[in-house]
Amino acid sequence: MKHPVFGNRTRFFVWWLVWLFIGLGQALLYYFAYGSIVNLTIVDAILSLLLYSGIALSLWYPFSFFNKTSEKLVNVITNLIITGAISVAFWFFITKLVLKLIMPEQVNLNEYWIATTPYRIGTGVFIYCLLILTYYLFVSLSNLSEKMAREARLESLVKETELKMLRSQINPHFLFNSLNSISSLTITDPDKARLMVIKLSDFMRYALSRKDEQPVTLQSEFDNIRLYLDIERVRFGDRLSIEETMDSLCMEVKIPVMILQPLYENAVKHGVYESTGKVTISTSVISTNEYCEITITNNYDPEAISAKGTGTGLSNVSRRLELSYGNKAMLKTEKQNGIFTSKLFIPGTPQVNSQKDEKNKDSNNRR
Repeated sequence: MKHPVFGNRTRFFVWWLVWLFIGLGQALLYYFAYGSIVNLTIVDAILSLLLYSGIALSLWYPFSFFNKTSEKLVNVITNLIITGAISVAFWFFITKLVLKLIMPEQVNLNEYWIATTPYRIGTGVFIYCLLILTYYLFVSLSNLSEKMAREARLESLVKETELKMLRSQINPHFLFNSLNSISSLTITDPDKARLMVIKLSDFMRYALSRKDEQPVTLQSEFDNIRLYLDIERVRFGDRLSIEETMDSLCMEVKIPVMILQPLYENAVKHGVYESTGKVTISTSVISTNEYCEITITNNYDPEAISAKGTGTGLSNVSRRLELSYGNKAMLKTEKQNGIFTSKLFIPGTPQVNSQKDEKNKDSNNRR
């Protein structure tokens, strides 16, 4: 572990600021303990400050060594007491020696030293105790910081793993459905089966090329959704109709890859598969305040016997939204009057909002 004082500029500044206050306090204490020799107490305070601060900085290394090598608390306390006694004694005698060298003409130096010795020893021991507590505080803060960093990395890893797991449930589900469709068409209509294979190849290339959870633009996601719908239209023909209303300002909004896929699979499964009439899947994308609102609707036959699903698709979408955006994104579904509606609220970007403001401004200027 690096020295906690040298590794941080703020701590380094605070460290010397504290020693400055300690030096001033010591000067006042010695002044009132002995008498009115101002120059002597000031020199003594500055000298003690410099010597003890240097000793204090070097004490970090034996301190950290004792805490790493000694598992027993008794050994740690014993080592700290011995180190403290040696440090205070060394500081005491070095200060006296240097003070005699720089102020040899001071006749009352011995009397001053004897008078201030009890205060000096008491101050040295007190400062040493504070120093050890401070170092323990630094160690605790460092351990807490490392613990929080490890937890953050672990949480990120768990989140990434869950996102990949949720996404991996999408591809097989669609692939099995498409292969079943192709299998049926190879007998009834080989040309359509060949076309579906080509579309499926393009679709799977998009899905499999996104190996991680890097977000993609809404434009890319809808380009892939159109491939999926094209595959289904090859099979169902005129029974499946597609309508789109897109706000171009939302097309650059980033979303998790393949997150819209289950919603369209749900619309095809419960709309086209279970109905003998024409089914229209409508998509509306608009920008509202700070959100991009995506609405997917499809009509269905209320009297048809609906195949009970597992709910995996919609639950995956909700969970992925929660993992990617927290509580800032939302999925709402509604069934009413033969219409099933799915609404996604995705946080937009400042660029999208600013572009929209500029567009509205230009529109007002034209008027």
